[in-house]
Amino acid sequence: MCVFALDRKFAAIYTTSMVKKSDTPEIPDGGVITEEPLRRALGDRYLTYALSTIMNRALPDARDGLKPVHRRILYAMRELKLDPKGRYRKSSKITGDVMGNYHPHGDAAIYDALARLAQDFNVRYPLVDGQGNFGNIDGDNPAAARYTEARMTEMAEALMVGLSEDSVDFRDNYDGSLTEPVVLPAEFPNLLANGSSGIAVGMATNIPPHNVGELCDAAIHLVKAPNARDETLLDYIPGPDFPTGGVLVEPRENILKAYKTGRGSFRLRAKWEVEDLGRGQWQIVVTEIPYQVQKSKLIEKIAELINAKKIPILTDVRDESAEDIRLILEPRAKTVDPVVLMETLFRQSDLETRFSMNMNVLIDGLVPVVSTLKEVLRAFIDHRREVLLRRSRFRLGKIDARLEVLEGYIIAFLNLDRVIEIIRYEDDPKAMLMAEFELSDVQAEAILNMRLRSLRKLEEMELRNERDALLVERAEIEDLLDSDDLQWAKIVEQLRETRKKFGKGAPGGERRTELADAPDVEEVPLEAMIEREPITVVCSKMGWVRAMKGHIALDSELKFKDGDEGRFVFHAETTDKLLAFGSNGRFYTIACSSLPGGRGMGEPIRLIVDLPNEAELVDLFIHKAGRKLLLASSAGDGFIVNEDEVIAQTRTGKQVLNVKNGARALVCRPVEGDHVACVGLNRKVLIFPVSELPELGRGKGVRMQKYADKDGELSDARTFNLSEGLSWKDPAGRTRTETELAEWIGKRAAAGRMAPRGFPRDNRFN
Repeated sequence: MCVFALDRKFAAIYTTSMVKKSDTPEIPDGGVITEEPLRRALGDRYLTYALSTIMNRALPDARDGLKPVHRRILYAMRELKLDPKGRYRKSSKITGDVMGNYHPHGDAAIYDALARLAQDFNVRYPLVDGQGNFGNIDGDNPAAARYTEARMTEMAEALMVGLSEDSVDFRDNYDGSLTEPVVLPAEFPNLLANGSSGIAVGMATNIPPHNVGELCDAAIHLVKAPNARDETLLDYIPGPDFPTGGVLVEPRENILKAYKTGRGSFRLRAKWEVEDLGRGQWQIVVTEIPYQVQKSKLIEKIAELINAKKIPILTDVRDESAEDIRLILEPRAKTVDPVVLMETLFRQSDLETRFSMNMNVLIDGLVPVVSTLKEVLRAFIDHRREVLLRRSRFRLGKIDARLEVLEGYIIAFLNLDRVIEIIRYEDDPKAMLMAEFELSDVQAEAILNMRLRSLRKLEEMELRNERDALLVERAEIEDLLDSDDLQWAKIVEQLRETRKKFGKGAPGGERRTELADAPDVEEVPLEAMIEREPITVVCSKMGWVRAMKGHIALDSELKFKDGDEGRFVFHAETTDKLLAFGSNGRFYTIACSSLPGGRGMGEPIRLIVDLPNEAELVDLFIHKAGRKLLLASSAGDGFIVNEDEVIAQTRTGKQVLNVKNGARALVCRPVEGDHVACVGLNRKVLIFPVSELPELGRGKGVRMQKYADKDGELSDARTFNLSEGLSWKDPAGRTRTETELAEWIGKRAAAGRMAPRGFPRDNRFN
């Protein structure tokens, strides 16, 4: 039985046995039961799992820039002899070998990793040369492994130069039947060249790709000046170099800070140009998009912005891409400023992204550290020095072994007749040769295995020349091993060769991502982008709204759905904003430019804004800045609000008039006078000064008129100038004005008096 104590106040967590000794389960031979606190047991086991995830899956090694799965894929391809100039093999064969020999995980994960190494839009320097469908920048997945073929690229081959010369350590594979390299020799800093990303337990990494030529220059400088400043390294590596190109618009000081700390972000934009179509017409062509942005989703997002009329100056987007990226953006008019259009798109779409860098890597394959640019380069060049020393010692051993054999050959040539005699007549020629000429076992064996055709005078000369050359090479290697300066000079020479092979002059070696400053363009408000045109807003009683082109006569005959009729009809312009007031007390803001066209019946206003089904539309009007509104509920409460305070930024609207206990918002009218007139369902009218109502931004308001019974409620309210009198329309449709209003004037919250003779039966001022 386990006793758990989750609170820290308990001293410890113990596992205790509450069963009898005779009930203890049998333990296999050699097994043992140990008792330990549950917290420690769980902690130790989870720590083991976390370290396994960090070291064996998620984080790359700073030396070769690879995770174990990528390293095993490349090593398996090398074992299959899939050289850059050799034949292709089925990806399923490669995946199977990797899974069976080195990586005991799912074949899908292995193939995904292999496919990514072949995608030139994901990897700056592909390590796998794929043949077949390996996916595309639109986000389409690769074909199944049985349909694709692969081999290594020259970049992958460069990662493994010297692998067979004891340049790195090997370890047993998962079942001990084979060995695999712990790390690859890596002739170039692959970690920074191709970048990496991964999520471990409690940590993550995200490293952008860079240009190999620039990395080699920076590494050479760091070899020559070990205490080089980060600012100096930035002169060699000005920023990431993404496989999809683009324009890096991050300020230099931000890039420097990111490289100095190992954390930061880079602002990346699409590359674009203006294409002249003649006669003043033009279009924008996007030729490069940001890294890790799927082209199809990008086009989809821009199309959504166009349909939602969030970028009115953009009328269409087309994809004319073939092998290269070519996205066409059509402006609404030739007078549109291309820079303003693109800056707006950069803000609202993935034509501009931020790449967040977190340079969390394994130093020496053991310790996860968030490293700086300098530390990662230092780890690489230190690894290159270790590889150089190990290869040199390996070569020295090979030279010594060969020199031993050559010395035996030369002795044999000097005593050729006696050697032939011994081989011909002696029963144990090997022992006789070793005894008579003081040869080693290796030398004697080599002489006995010598071919007769080698017994030429020319062969003797070649042996002596080979021995002399090896002696010179041996002396050079010994000098190299004894001198730090010679070692670093050799590393610099190797880096220069790598730069020449893969750098600026090589195919694909040019920098793809440009560096520039973002233009200083102020954010243009949406209204400024909309072309100002006259429209007539029509909203039916059932809430279907539309915008007719031009200012039509307000009394024109309009078509509505069966059973529906017109309610709001007024003139506006496309640059105007509409305010819709619901019976729930919320204001909704609608841009006139986003209204549906007038060819059909329009759209329900509830689809344009989130007006609940239980709420009714109280009023719909054009917003006028600075105007004041009188708001009132059916309960007879109300206040004055500045119209600027009711603008909503979202579809859900803005709550302004609070209504409770079955009350509903009833009145929304502009303040156009010095007095307020209220009328209830009981036909009592009350008039009081506007000054008695508070001006609020939101709230329930104050009592405007008192009602005797609980069912009494407000019917209508409006403001007017007392000097001009109170007007309404009589049942015949004639306007009547009452100027003698003394008997209806009172204090706010009074009951009022019965309405004047001729007051409308619907209790509304109209």
